[in-house]
Amino acid sequence: MEIFCFRCDLRVVSDANLFFIETILNHLGIRDCFTEINTNPSYVDEDGTLRIFPFHDFHSSSHGCNLCPPNMCKGKIIERIQASFAKEGQKRIIYLGDGSGDFCPTLKLKEVDYAMPRKNFPVWDLISKNSDLIRAEIHEWTDGNELERVLLNLIKKITSQDSVQLLSVDCKFETIPMAVHEPLRPALPVNQ
Repeated sequence: MEIFCFRCDLRVVSDANLFFIETILNHLGIRDCFTEINTNPSYVDEDGTLRIFPFHDFHSSSHGCNLCPPNMCKGKIIERIQASFAKEGQKRIIYLGDGSGDFCPTLKLKEVDYAMPRKNFPVWDLISKNSDLIRAEIHEWTDGNELERVLLNLIKKITSQDSVQLLSVDCKFETIPMAVHEPLRPALPVNQ
């Protein structure tokens, strides 16, 4: 398997935490492929304990979404990203997800966007039961190979359309073979 790094606007929207995500992306050598990571802030303190904080501080105020957990509304993040596109012209979003927390942002996608729910996972079930609420084009996937195939086909489809420019003119595809990366190192010890 290969990891494709597109010099485009790749962003992470995850209910994990920054330490976890950056550790993996840095280990794979692909951190620089992403322009933004939206996740729960975290750090390892002087005692070696991983401290994780909510993305939205629900202790001071609620994000107001009844579909999402109190610590993060991915839909609010997608709305902010969409608002930032106003300055840059029309862009499309390809949103990949598998958890129930990925349903809310899928509802925020527009007709020109794409939702890629993982089949037989919570977001796929929610989309299947509420497909009339989804405006984006839906492309399901089941495993990494199918994810890669579907995603690359969507990118080819988008870049071949003359009327809508999604990717910048200088967008190039780079392939990073997995063989060049060493296996993941053992987890760091975290005091409990």
